[in-house]
Amino acid sequence: MSKGTWTVFMSLAFAAAMVGCGQSATAPVPQAANTTPTASAAGAALLLHEQPTDAKPVADVRESAEDGGDVTILGRIGGGTNPWVEGRAAFTIVDPKLNPCHPSEGCPTPWDYCCSTDQLPKNRAMIKVVDTAGGTVEEDARKLLGLKELQTVVIKGKAKRDEAGNLTVLASGVFIVPETESK
Repeated sequence: MSKGTWTVFMSLAFAAAMVGCGQSATAPVPQAANTTPTASAAGAALLLHEQPTDAKPVADVRESAEDGGDVTILGRIGGGTNPWVEGRAAFTIVDPKLNPCHPSEGCPTPWDYCCSTDQLPKNRAMIKVVDTAGGTVEEDARKLLGLKELQTVVIKGKAKRDEAGNLTVLASGVFIVPETESK
């Protein structure tokens, strides 16, 4: 390879690396998969049939929710390379104002919000689907509720705060926003 060809090659490689996980303002929200999973029989009972009208985005609920108070929170599944708690009906959501990275720009896991990691702490919440005894349901949320990364959901439940101010919502109902409405 000649010196000139090598210089062009390295310049292109550097430019591609610099683009990384950048999100253009006009790019559509990427979807994790083209198929929509379905809920299990047990999970179907937890799904809300109508979208709650009182939902607030994650950042607003984080700011205003009191420990033990009722909340209705709106967010997109993500916030880490693996937003799921294996073997449990628990996952993280991110405020919909944050844009996930786009796979076409070199990001293989856009739901990790690698382009917005500095904004995640104030825009992320943990969701735990609980049973009647208050324990986290012992079935993976993806199978229980038919969820996937980057889906927009509305969760009804109780706020739980830890000492650091992190927000967990103990979910009693989940509404999956149709993909055509969440873009």
